[in-house]
Amino acid sequence: MEIFQRRKKYQTSWINVKPRSNLRGKIPVIIIAILLILCLNFFSGQVRNAFFTISSPIQKIFWEKGQNASNFFGAISQSENLKNENIELKRKNQELLFEITELKALKNENQILRRALYVGIEKEFKLAFAQIISKDIAQDSILINKGSIDGIEQGMAVITQEKVLAGQITDVYENFARVTLISNKKSAIPGKIQEKEISGIIQGTGKDIIIFDLIPQEKEISQGEIIVSDILDKNFPQGLLMGEIKEIQKNDIEPFQQAQVAPFFDMNTADHLFIIIEY
Repeated sequence: MEIFQRRKKYQTSWINVKPRSNLRGKIPVIIIAILLILCLNFFSGQVRNAFFTISSPIQKIFWEKGQNASNFFGAISQSENLKNENIELKRKNQELLFEITELKALKNENQILRRALYVGIEKEFKLAFAQIISKDIAQDSILINKGSIDGIEQGMAVITQEKVLAGQITDVYENFARVTLISNKKSAIPGKIQEKEISGIIQGTGKDIIIFDLIPQEKEISQGEIIVSDILDKNFPQGLLMGEIKEIQKNDIEPFQQAQVAPFFDMNTADHLFIIIEY
């Protein structure tokens, strides 16, 4: 019995000592772990510093490349915006130029109309104002921007604001009409010397000279005298200025004499004309 009690006491003592022995063995491990953590935290700043020192050139390169790329695409975007702005400015500039051109044309038309009013032709005739849109020098004809919808008819006389006869309507379209000039070879219009009862025919030559033909031999004509239109029909009034006599050609054998006339109308300087609708 005594032996059993001693054995039990010994076992109890062994059991109590064993846990203390295990705790003592773990303490160094715990201490090392704590020191390692502290060391890592202590050196972490230096490690990071070393890492940043090594990697900073590479990071700088990538940052610069990224910045350059950003600048490049930014420049492209800015260039595109400038391009669009330039297109818009050009469009607005063209609109302004068009408005200026229209204003100049309107001013020119107003000046022509004022001169026509000053001459007083609007009191004598019912007129249609027309713009020359093309000139055919070879055929001595012009195209105007008035046609049948404006009341234009074949045979109507076409004049300037100074009451100078330019020609006659020969072809009529809906919005346009062709004017055959008095210088055209096919043009033949009755004319007379102003302030004299000496009549004849004004014949075109296709040049800058027209011919006053079929003048009776017994009639006296002189250089410098003014030729005006004579009555042709209901659309063609008399008294329209045509030209000035420059040279007289007379032959006693021929029954008629003729004269070379410098026409007053100059196709090269004309821009606008009037069509006589009624008189």
